[in-house]
Amino acid sequence: MNITRENIDELNAVVKVEIKKDDYQPKVEKILKDYRKSANIPGFRKGHVPMGLVKKQYGKAVLVDEVNKLLQESLNNYLNEEKLEVLGNPLPKAQDNFDWDKEDYAFEFELGLAPKFDVNLNTKNKVTHYKIVANEEMIDNQVKTIQKQYGKLVSKNEVEEGDLVAGTFKSEDGEIENTTTLPVEKIKGKRNTAKFIGAKVGDQLSLKSKNLFENTEDLTEFLAVDAETAEDLDVELSFEITEVNKQEPAELDQELFDKLFGKDQVKSVTELKEKIKEDAENQFEQQSDQQLLNDVTEKLIEETKFELPGEFLQKWIMTSGEKELSAEEAKEEYDKSEKGIRFQLIEAKIINDNDLKVELEEIKDLTKDRIKMQMAQFGQMNPSDKDLEDITARVLANQDEVKKLSEQVLNKKLLDTYKEKANLEEKELSYEDFVKEVYN
Repeated sequence: MNITRENIDELNAVVKVEIKKDDYQPKVEKILKDYRKSANIPGFRKGHVPMGLVKKQYGKAVLVDEVNKLLQESLNNYLNEEKLEVLGNPLPKAQDNFDWDKEDYAFEFELGLAPKFDVNLNTKNKVTHYKIVANEEMIDNQVKTIQKQYGKLVSKNEVEEGDLVAGTFKSEDGEIENTTTLPVEKIKGKRNTAKFIGAKVGDQLSLKSKNLFENTEDLTEFLAVDAETAEDLDVELSFEITEVNKQEPAELDQELFDKLFGKDQVKSVTELKEKIKEDAENQFEQQSDQQLLNDVTEKLIEETKFELPGEFLQKWIMTSGEKELSAEEAKEEYDKSEKGIRFQLIEAKIINDNDLKVELEEIKDLTKDRIKMQMAQFGQMNPSDKDLEDITARVLANQDEVKKLSEQVLNKKLLDTYKEKANLEEKELSYEDFVKEVYN
C-alpha cells in the first residue's frame, strides 16, 4: 500500500491511496473460506461447496467490502500520523472508469485543511465586562415580594385597594359564567375601579367586558373564554362578590428568616437585605459572564482574519446530510454556518494555546455543587458525603450528562482566560440598565 499527498494550496490537498492485491487478498481468502464452511447451497452438503462457486457468488461483494474497510482505516491512520487538521471529511474524487475486476486500485480524496493563524486575546478594541449590581430599589422590592409570598389572607367585608375579590362573572345572555378570584389592581380605569372600592360581600356589580382589564389575557383568565372570543368581546356583565380578602405581609422576624435561609443564618433585616443582594448579584454574574463570552466571541471573530477552504466545504455540505443538497443550497448553508466554523477554529486554538484541559475531578466537583444546590431547594442543607458520592456516580453514568458538564467546565476555563487576558473594560450598572443596554 502507498499513500501520497499533493498540496494544492495552503487550504486544499489531494491524498492518493494505492492498494495492491497483497494488501487485501489474505483477508478476502479467509472470509471466503469461512463462507464455504457455513454456505447452504442446494445440491451441496454444508461445508463441501466448491470454492469456485463460493467465489462466484460472494467474491465481488467480499472484495469490495474489504477494500473499502482497508481504505478507510489506512486513510484515517495517515491523517493521524501526519497530524493533518482537516475540516469536514475527506471527499472521494469521482473515477468514471473504475474497474473492480483489476487487482490493484487507486483512490483519490480531496481534503480541506484547517488554516494556520494566531489569536490575540488582547483585541484592538475593548470588550465591556458588565458588573451588575442590585440597587436599593430592587432589594426593597424583593423584601416586599417575600413578605407578600409568606403573608396571610385576612377575610373582610368591604373592598379596598390591594384586596383580593372572589366572585362570579355572568353575562346577560348566559354564555359567560365563571367563578374566580382577582386582585383589584387588575381592574382597568377609574370608573371600573370605583365600582369595586367600597363594595361589600353579597353586592352585585354591573360591568362591561370592553376595557375591563388591561389585556385580553386577563379577559381569558377571569371570564374563562378563549383568546379569539376575548379579542373583540363587548358584553354586559354582572359580578357578585362572595368573598373579600386582604393580604397581610409577613413580619420580618426570626421565624421568617429561618424559613427562608435555615436556622440562624440571617438574624436581622440588614442581614436579610445583604443576603438578597448577594444572591441577586450571584445570579447577575452568570448573565454578565454569558454576555462576556458572547461579546468576546464576536470581537475575536471580527479581528482574527484567516481564509477557509470555502469551495471544498460547500462540496462537503452537499453530501454530508441526510439529503443531498444542490450547489445553491450548499452555498446558502455554508454562508449560514461560516461564522460558527470560524469560532470553532478560534476556540480550539485558544484551548490549545492555553493548555485548557478538563479533568474528571473537575466534572465531579461541578456535579456535586449542582446536587447540593438542588437539595438545598428542598430543605436538605447538609447532605452526607456518601449521598453526594452516590448521586454523583449515577449522574456521571449518563454519557450525555458527562458531555454537558465537561462543556460547562471548559466554558468556565475559557471565561477565566478571557477575564485574565482579554482587553476588557468593566462597567458597573443596575440590572434594569443592563437589560436596556444589552437587549434593546
